[in-house]
Amino acid sequence: MPTLTHFESVDSYIASFSGAEQEVPRTIRAIIREAAPDTAEVISYQQPAHKLNGQALWSAGFKRHFSLFVPSERVKEAFAQELSRYEVHKATIRFLLAEPVPVQLIRDIAALRAEEARAHEKPKRAAPKQK
Repeated sequence: MPTLTHFESVDSYIASFSGAEQEVPRTIRAIIREAAPDTAEVISYQQPAHKLNGQALWSAGFKRHFSLFVPSERVKEAFAQELSRYEVHKATIRFLLAEPVPVQLIRDIAALRAEEARAHEKPKRAAPKQK
């Protein structure tokens, strides 16, 4: 569980976990990076986040579980069956640390979230006409 309260980077967030506890946040980070390589990795709300076009997917580790924070009804609907075995409340999906990391599910969630973010891309303004 993180011991710092202010993180400058995802690396510092992961380093705040003790030895073996770093494995899960490293794994989550790698899965999301693979599934959504065009997202920017940042610290937001003192948690790792992957952002694109103002949309985000957050992750965080706790004493007995890790969570993904996914503010997307589409994600919850698309993976309703897979998520039925996990605790889901509003935008939070909790995964117990006592169970294996659901790699494929997290990969699929990250990919869909990145797809949603790409759809939010704002069209670029045309350069003003010169007279």
